[in-house]
Amino acid sequence: MEHVKAFIIKLVMITVVLGIILTGIFGGEFSDTLWISIILTALAYILGDLLIFRHAGDDSDYTKRNIIATLADAILTFAIVYFMGEDIFVGDNNLLSAALLSAVVIGLGEWFFHKYLNNHVFDEKSGHHG
Repeated sequence: MEHVKAFIIKLVMITVVLGIILTGIFGGEFSDTLWISIILTALAYILGDLLIFRHAGDDSDYTKRNIIATLADAILTFAIVYFMGEDIFVGDNNLLSAALLSAVVIGLGEWFFHKYLNNHVFDEKSGHHG
């Protein structure tokens, strides 16, 4: 159940950030922004959180795991927004800026989201597996 809660928190965070950036600043359709948010959340949760953040080092090396996972999430965000955005922002030369801004802001959000995951979801020390 903790994974479902974490996934929803991540989806809301990403949707709000991309809504502000892609729809609010760059004028994309919100339906397209929502689609990108869902795809990005699913991939980032599986790759960035479950695989990289959880397994990039032992529990005592939280900072290292967080740096690696945050960078991976930022790179993934850039790639997803850029390549999915090609269809949305056709002929718009702001796609690179939109993808870069999205990657930076979501990367910052992910830094704090990983702290939440570490304390509430990946709590193996107590024998609880979220």
